[in-house]
Amino acid sequence: MQFNVITIFPRILDSYFAEAQIKRAVQKSKVKIKVHDLRNYTSDKHRTTDDIPYGGGAGMVMKIEPIYKNVTAILKESHCRRKDIRVILLSAKGKAYSQKTANRLARRYRQIILISGRYEGVDERVAEHIADEEISLGPYIISGGELGAAVIIDSVTRLIPGVVGNRESLKEESFTGKRKNLEYPQFTRPENFQGFRVPKVLLTGDHKKIKIWRDKLRTKKEE
Repeated sequence: MQFNVITIFPRILDSYFAEAQIKRAVQKSKVKIKVHDLRNYTSDKHRTTDDIPYGGGAGMVMKIEPIYKNVTAILKESHCRRKDIRVILLSAKGKAYSQKTANRLARRYRQIILISGRYEGVDERVAEHIADEEISLGPYIISGGELGAAVIIDSVTRLIPGVVGNRESLKEESFTGKRKNLEYPQFTRPENFQGFRVPKVLLTGDHKKIKIWRDKLRTKKEE
């Protein structure tokens, strides 16, 4: 799987991608992450990526031209068929991201292009004519789409075979399976910490009872 992140802050995610599971996935060649500086695709000496909105209003809007050039360059260099590539615009008005979306992206595509918006938004023509879909992290506002890009990369990467050591652990996680339940409570040693004890059923060794107990504590019902 290859991820391409388009941003005006190309170093903003370096520390996250250089640690833990993402780092190991890159080292094992399970994923490739390439971050693109959108300013390299501008056409003026000031490397301008935003402009005032038509019709007036507060703030600045990201321009379509550099985004179009950047996406076009990525597609031209790609060895994937266009249908195996997904262009995603991180947008507050996009569809809320979910585990179901992560599964779809991991299963269907070989390359994902993530456009990180900034300022008051992105020229609507990007959503209409360049991106395949818009995705939002949720009903709140953050400074830019880079964090959303990191969330998508992380959640999709861990679904790629060979990234997570024990594939069985994925089956027990929150938001997986038909019921989309939360994962049951987990405990580890010591058995008694300052009077806070591990539930007795987990100490019985009776796997049937333990499973019944865990199933009762999966709290999120099917939507």
